[in-house]
Amino acid sequence: MAARKTAETAADPHPHADVREMGYEQARDALVDVVRRLENGGVSLEESLALWERGEALAARCEQWLDGARARLEAAVAARPDAD
Repeated sequence: MAARKTAETAADPHPHADVREMGYEQARDALVDVVRRLENGGVSLEESLALWERGEALAARCEQWLDGARARLEAAVAARPDAD
């Protein structure tokens, strides 16, 4: 059954599509959980790889949120009347 799930995951072009809908805090908390599980060990190689891939997707989502926040702050500072 595990091999079947792996084959289905490999065929899915977006196995972590749910990550795209996450807010920053949700993605960060999920990433912390992935890291904790990987650090604790006790999972198969296949599960470790799947966790690592999910962690990469979660980290990218967090980065998107942070980049967006940075851009908004820069725009707000640039729009201030006293900005030089």
